[in-house]
Amino acid sequence: MTVLLVHGDREYLRDPGEELQTDLGVLDVPEDVESGDTLETHLGEPFEVRELRGPDLFNHFERTGAPMMPRDVGLVVGHTGVAHGDRVLDAGTGTGVLSAFLARAGADVTTFERDPEFAEVARENMVLADVADSVDVRAGDVLDRLDDLGRFDVLTLDTADADEVVARAPDLLVRGGFVAVYSPFVEQTREVVEAAREAGLGEIRTFETIQREMDFDDRGSRPSTAGVGHTGYLTFARR
Repeated sequence: MTVLLVHGDREYLRDPGEELQTDLGVLDVPEDVESGDTLETHLGEPFEVRELRGPDLFNHFERTGAPMMPRDVGLVVGHTGVAHGDRVLDAGTGTGVLSAFLARAGADVTTFERDPEFAEVARENMVLADVADSVDVRAGDVLDRLDDLGRFDVLTLDTADADEVVARAPDLLVRGGFVAVYSPFVEQTREVVEAAREAGLGEIRTFETIQREMDFDDRGSRPSTAGVGHTGYLTFARR
């Protein structure tokens, strides 16, 4: 089990039995290491041992592009109610952040990534997240396989042709199942909404995902001047 070694703002991933070498000294990770332990380098510098959690995966996954932000993942989980035992069809795996979060919530995920090299990276990330048994990463175009997959509780899509999958949602979703589509552009979002309407889906809603951090100092408290954290648009619909 890979653990996170933390010293101030520094973080390192290591497996039990491995060695960490930094300017703070050399540290041997014991085989029986546990979350909450404090390990010291040969120079006496302490490192806290932490179990990997969702935000840590976002920070430490090997990336093949821009991963879905945690706030977007939270909206997907909150608006679809993904839970233990659900079957999820995901398209546009990318780094695999969303698939890993959903699997950690107890879902069984089948995810498609068109680029075989990206798919292999995603598989490695699933091992790091300890969800390799719950996430089936497949290389290929999901549109070529829709007739063979059965029905799902949730569809999560982050692809340019998401509207084509949404058009097939009535055949892919169980009654009451949800589809969630992430779109970076308004034009694509409109296509998804129109496809959902034509497919007869209900409860169609689209949100722009924006988040602002707050600054607190001696002068007072206010939203950060760093700018509005816009990522894209999320559309939800239900069969």
